Amino acid sequence: MQHLGQVAALRPDWSAQTRARWRTPQRRLLLQGQVEQVIAAVQAICRGRNRKAIRTQRDDCIKNQSRMAYAQLIAMKLPIGSGAIESAVRRVINLRLKGPSLLWCRASAEAILLLRSYYKAGRWNMLKRMATSYLALLEA
Repeated sequence: MQHLGQVAALRPDWSAQTRARWRTPQRRLLLQGQVEQVIAAVQAICRGRNRKAIRTQRDDCIKNQSRMAYAQLIAMKLPIGSGAIESAVRRVINLRLKGPSLLWCRASAEAILLLRSYYKAGRWNMLKRMATSYLALLEA
């Protein structure tokens, strides 16, 4: 959705109000899953001295169209922004693995993150069963 603002900003002949008036309905269309209409709207304003940059934005929309399934994500109650991921990285990685006197090799850090993700997802017992069933196979 940030690209809609970038496309609108590429129209120097538009006022801030005109940009907002164009961007708002396009944002609604994206949230409703009407990606093709948004691409057509970007194509419609692809003129002037910034047409190449606008075309690049349009091509990015076309290329990433499959990732822009916002209506389905909203219906599944999944986050559509990057905020949840950025917050998780900060809380899980930066606060847990980085700190004074903490040194990790990559393999150990990844293993700890995997174990912690199983624990936080409530799947610790599943991991434990997987580990013990493997050991049972070795003993047989």
